[in-house]
Amino acid sequence: MNKIPRLNRRWSLLPACLALGLMPFAGCSDGRPKRVPVSGRVLIDGRPLEAGFIRMVPRGNRPAEGELDADGRFVLGTFEENDGCVPGKHRVQVVANKNISPTALKWYAPKKYMSTATSGLEIEVVGPRDDVEIHLTWKGSNHDRPFVEHTQAE
Repeated sequence: MNKIPRLNRRWSLLPACLALGLMPFAGCSDGRPKRVPVSGRVLIDGRPLEAGFIRMVPRGNRPAEGELDADGRFVLGTFEENDGCVPGKHRVQVVANKNISPTALKWYAPKKYMSTATSGLEIEVVGPRDDVEIHLTWKGSNHDRPFVEHTQAE
């Protein structure tokens, strides 16, 4: 029978022991694109937008979004809640409406902001930020304040 000397057996276990010992440090990256914490607020004509959500859409990467609180504040998340957004240039959309009945929708901001194609909003993220301010306005829209849109029941 071929016996492995005691010293060689110990050395043969070394790679496995090192791999197990380093496993806690391997979890630093989740394999997803780098993200940085981003938060801020959305204002409409200088006042906090009290309802809705914001979405920031980078080129070639997954969008980040966050819900607005009553003070217009948000925290962005890309893959999970509050995990930030990828650095780079982002087109911005703000969807600010709420169903108030099966046939009525209340708009807290003009409809043009709900699409990156029409919002005219862009922001560049180069690192962590907690001071992002997105400014919206009612000027130039068909409405001058929150309004209710009625739809026909099907």
